[in-house]
Amino acid sequence: MKQFFGMSQNGNLEEALRGLNKPQFIMLLSNSRQFEAHVKALEKHFPGVPSIGCIGMSYQTRIVENGVGVVAFLDGVSAVANVLEQVSTMPVKYIHRLEQDVQTVGASSQNTVCIDFCAGNDACVLTTIYTVLQKRGISLMGGTGDQGKVSANGQIYEDAVAYALVRNHGGRIKTYKENIYHQLGDYRFIASDTDRSNYILGSLNGKPAKQVYKSILHVTDEEILTRTFQNPFGKLNGDDTCIISIKEVKGNALACFRQVNDSDVLLLLELGDYRAIAQDTIRQICQDFPRRSAIFSVNCLFRYKLFSEHGYMQGYLQDMAALGSHAGFVGYGEHYNNRFVNQSMTCVVFE
Repeated sequence: MKQFFGMSQNGNLEEALRGLNKPQFIMLLSNSRQFEAHVKALEKHFPGVPSIGCIGMSYQTRIVENGVGVVAFLDGVSAVANVLEQVSTMPVKYIHRLEQDVQTVGASSQNTVCIDFCAGNDACVLTTIYTVLQKRGISLMGGTGDQGKVSANGQIYEDAVAYALVRNHGGRIKTYKENIYHQLGDYRFIASDTDRSNYILGSLNGKPAKQVYKSILHVTDEEILTRTFQNPFGKLNGDDTCIISIKEVKGNALACFRQVNDSDVLLLLELGDYRAIAQDTIRQICQDFPRRSAIFSVNCLFRYKLFSEHGYMQGYLQDMAALGSHAGFVGYGEHYNNRFVNQSMTCVVFE
């Protein structure tokens, strides 16, 4: 298979589509002003071609911040795109769509991936989707778009998740998740006084969450929101740690970018050597896939900000480009199988 990436920094979709012929699956990454127009125009250009889209920055060897990016797969894939609606209340109501799509594409664990763009309630959505995918061992990767809107097959949806099942006819696929953080000291907390619907973390080991965070790191209220780049929380999930970013201070509580539940076990994390970790990921991909057709990734907005502040974002994209055809988008949360994480990178590699 082949991966196409086209872009326009000023949002000219015609420019972004230049050179794209006979796509078999398309992903649209647009801006909030032009998203609806771009969705309609894309469907006119390639009627009937499975597509999903969301609002967000895209990248290949450089970032498209306020324009439009198009990622397409061709020459050796089959795909089906669809949506689950009412994700804030009952996405399971539409699960039969995914079950049928799995059958339609002939999905298998070795050669099929589910890519999703979500408008919210990610943890519940992933749990719902994975009830179907897990039965066949199908991997998932994706992320959260901006403005609560996604698109599928030329239609725009709110309160929904757009997904695509993509089958690689030329070889295997595999998903990866990169974590650039590790545990700080031996801090270990039991969460309580949480508000699941608003992602509020009230207390840690029975003490106000804000005060605990401030006393350990010696920061002010104002510094908490930037310090999360270096010191987010981590939720234990089996032998894995899901990163939890701090969104804002709410009185003595902390509002986060993902749900925290009462009795969750949390760690305090610190930033590692992200350049070395990125190289480790690249080496692992090369070891697993000596021949690579394409890599599609989702990088967290906070990683983008962190890398940019340290002058590494352009270098990071160049490092990833050494793998071959690499493209992706900047998300507000990252998806990896049934896990919703923050400040991470997830990707799928096509043989």
